[in-house]
Amino acid sequence: MTQHPFGARLRAAMDTRGPLCAGIDPHAALLRAWGLEDDLAGLERFALTAAEALGPEVAAVKPQSAFFERFGSAGIAVLERTVAVCREAGAQVVLDVKRGDIGSTAQGYADAYLDPSSPLAVDAITASPYLGFGSLDPMLETARRHGAGVFVLALTSNPEGPQFQHARTADGRTVAGTVLDSLREANEGATSLGSFGAVVGATIEVPDASLAIGGPLLVPGIGAQGGTADDVRRIFGDVLDQVLPSSSREILGAGPDAAALRAAAAQANEAFAALVG
Repeated sequence: MTQHPFGARLRAAMDTRGPLCAGIDPHAALLRAWGLEDDLAGLERFALTAAEALGPEVAAVKPQSAFFERFGSAGIAVLERTVAVCREAGAQVVLDVKRGDIGSTAQGYADAYLDPSSPLAVDAITASPYLGFGSLDPMLETARRHGAGVFVLALTSNPEGPQFQHARTADGRTVAGTVLDSLREANEGATSLGSFGAVVGATIEVPDASLAIGGPLLVPGIGAQGGTADDVRRIFGDVLDQVLPSSSREILGAGPDAAALRAAAAQANEAFAALVG
C-alpha cells in the first residue's frame, strides 16, 4: 500500500520534532575527531552512533552517500543499516546522492532509492537538474508512485554554483528560477507540503525568483559552513515554515557521546524553531 506523501510526512515530523535536518557525514576528519580509524569499523561506529542518537530526535536525517560509497560494497551495507535505524526511529531520511541522468539510467537511480522494495529505499533523495529538469521525470514519477520525495539543486552556496544557476535563459529567467518554477508546477495540488523540494544554500544572496514553491526548502550550509539563523531569516522571509535547515559538522562535532549529539541537535533545533514561532 502506498504510504502518505513525503511532503505530508515531513510536515508532520517538522511540526512535532522541530524543523532540523541532521546530517550524517562520516568523512575522515570527523572519524579522527571521534578517535576512530578511517576504516570500515570506524565508519560503522560513527554512522550507527549518530543514527541511534539523532534518529529519534529530529524531523529528518541526511546521510551523505559519498562517505559510505568510498568503502565499497561494505560501506553501502553500513549505509543501509544507518537508513534503517533512522527510519525505524521515526526520522524522515533524505539521502544526499545528487543523482542526475537521463532515461533508463535516471529510472535506475529512482528504483534504487525511491522504490520501497529496494534495500536502499529512503524517504527522499537529492538530485541535479543540469541535464534539463525534464531529465528528472523518472525520479519524480517514481516518487509520486511510492510516496517519496526529491530535493532538486536550485541555489547552492558553493562559489562555482552561480556560473550555471545565475545564467539567464532566452526568456530572461535565471536557470535557478526555471528550476524553482518547475518544482512549483510539480507540487500543484498538494494538500499539505508538496513532496518536491529545492536545495537552497544558507549563505546565498537573496534570490531574484520566488522560493514559494509549495514544497520544502532543504537549506544546507548551517553552522560550520557559515550559515546562521539570521541568514535563514534574511533569505527565506515568508516561507520560513517550509525551511528544513540542515546541519552536519556542527552537530557531529559534539560526538562521540550520544547525549552530547542529542544536546547539540536540540540546541540547533530550538534556534531555528524560534525563527518560525
